[in-house]
Amino acid sequence: MTDVHPEIEQGETEVEEALEDAFSRLVSEGDERLHRPLVDQVVTGLIAGFEIGAGVLALLVVYEATGSHLLAGLAFSVGFLALLLGRSELFTESFLVPVTAVAAKHGRVRDLLRLWGVTLLANLAGGWVVMALVMTAFPELHATATESARHFVEPGWTLRTLALSVLAGAFITLMTRMQQGTDEMVGKMAAAVAGAFLLAGMQLFHSILDSLIVFGALQTGEAPFGYDDWLCFLALTVVGNALGGLGLVTLLRLVRSRSLLARERSHSDQ
Repeated sequence: MTDVHPEIEQGETEVEEALEDAFSRLVSEGDERLHRPLVDQVVTGLIAGFEIGAGVLALLVVYEATGSHLLAGLAFSVGFLALLLGRSELFTESFLVPVTAVAAKHGRVRDLLRLWGVTLLANLAGGWVVMALVMTAFPELHATATESARHFVEPGWTLRTLALSVLAGAFITLMTRMQQGTDEMVGKMAAAVAGAFLLAGMQLFHSILDSLIVFGALQTGEAPFGYDDWLCFLALTVVGNALGGLGLVTLLRLVRSRSLLARERSHSDQ
């Protein structure tokens, strides 16, 4: 029995050290994101829109060829891998890292709101442009884009669509948490593929990814809906994604790290 307790204590110490390292990375990166100049926030948001567009192109091509949403979801991982390696900014990825920095008093709420607003608009603008190019370059994808978009736009506000939005926000924030929890690039890439499979493969309601699919359908001129219908969809998904990301993942993470958070706040007050 005397040999067991030291091993348990050592294991607990290693876990706490790993959690502390991950928390420090969250705060440090969140601090940097919150205090980027406005121009840099716009540019990184636009780039993320382009990169997600690459993933949407892969998704549509594979779905058109196979009719499988699961395979199309795996193909969409191109977009998340581009985000990871290019270090650009996706709106829903800001539900964990900068929020943790604000909670640790490394930034203000207004800094967070600016980051969210600028990133959302820049993601959508970049995505709209790249989808216009995709629909022009690949007219054979028009019918596939329209079919895919109808899944997101036509149901409207229901308990089911809200649940799909909440799950999407929770899963992409979980993906961010997984990536922040390791220094190994292989692990980060695996998290990106897993996140893509869940979001795109399961057709969850994601504010940016699915907006790009809807943009593609609208730009064909063949969609049985308009931009007003897309705005209703966007409002639903922004609310649901935020509830899932902040409520189901970030809040629990902050509760788990409450001692580290208190220590970081005390350092910030000094």
